Amino acid sequence: MKRRDVEQQFQAFLAGGVNRRDFIQRLLAAGASVTSVAALLEACSKATPAPTVETSALKPAATAVPPPSSAPVAEKGDLPEIEKELHIANWSDYIAEDTIPKFEKETGIKVKYSTYESNEDLMAKLQIGAGGYDIVVPTGYVVTVLAAQKRLFPLRKQYLTNWKNVAPLFLNPSFDPDNEMGVPWQWGTTGIAYRKDKLTTPPESWGVFLDAKYKNKMTMMDDLRDAIGAWLKYRGKSLNASGAPDLEQAKQDAIAAKHNLKAYISAPVKGQLIAGDVWIAQLWNGDTAQAKVEQKFIEYVLPKEGGGIWTDSLIIPADAPHKRAAHEFMNFILRPEIAAGISEFTGYGTPVAPAIPLMKNPVAFPTAEERARLEFQTDLGAAAQVWDKLWTEIKAA
Repeated sequence: MKRRDVEQQFQAFLAGGVNRRDFIQRLLAAGASVTSVAALLEACSKATPAPTVETSALKPAATAVPPPSSAPVAEKGDLPEIEKELHIANWSDYIAEDTIPKFEKETGIKVKYSTYESNEDLMAKLQIGAGGYDIVVPTGYVVTVLAAQKRLFPLRKQYLTNWKNVAPLFLNPSFDPDNEMGVPWQWGTTGIAYRKDKLTTPPESWGVFLDAKYKNKMTMMDDLRDAIGAWLKYRGKSLNASGAPDLEQAKQDAIAAKHNLKAYISAPVKGQLIAGDVWIAQLWNGDTAQAKVEQKFIEYVLPKEGGGIWTDSLIIPADAPHKRAAHEFMNFILRPEIAAGISEFTGYGTPVAPAIPLMKNPVAFPTAEERARLEFQTDLGAAAQVWDKLWTEIKAA
């Protein structure tokens, strides 16, 4: 798609000649990437002049990207009868082993359950219309992007009778005002997991990944937001920074650290920590807790520079075939005993307040001191293209 055509579409949208949905549909149908569309939407929201968009950023993807569903979004009214099928896509190791069997037995709804390993993986699946998902579980900033693209189905709160159990901390998040699109699932932090039997002192800083003493015994997450964000925090910057000097420094730090890494890997690193093949890993607190169940020498620390805090949400894609069944599952996991079982298994925090007294090892909310060092990821808008390019260069170095 030529830059001139993009700018014409953008100006028509600003002038009111093209509505938001048609604007998004035309760009996606012409091969624009989700990142590019999100960048233009961000520019619109800030009422800035049309940005200069590099043609290379709008190259057609290898697989054609269909536009969001053109079917009108239902009003906040009733849905049809409860369907007998449900397809859930979630992160790996992110649900109790008995959650789905209990739901199926109680409701008679047959669940197809699949997993993914990153927000980018999920976004790619949704872009190409793969999966036929009824529920997916993205991190906060992804909800912002999907909602802007009209790819989400607004919740019907009349079916969520257990909504009263959600703790106030998780109501009206910035990425989903009024909780219109999602039900909070789990929350956690991103820090450093380590083997205390292999290290003489706990790692205090993201700078440990620059220490050649641990070469090939360390991993960082295979996620550009987490990996690059760590190096921004290391230099005292926001993990959502977009300034060229800050990102260039983060790139140089990441490349220097990469020479010491065994790999970029996320959830699957748990097995390597347990086996002792990896001594230090950037990892989520919950996955660290899961690994500690099998290996008592595994510990978790939040670096002195700080890290990320996040909330994942259950959301319903706009083209989900079983929307009523999706609401049944959402209401099911908001029950205290179900929520407690999920968090006991995952090692992450529950947003369901009445579940906490039922847990043997509940995850406490961050202290004031910890909260001051934690930061939520936000939608990068136009800077997402810059981050994507930076991650490609880091991986190729």
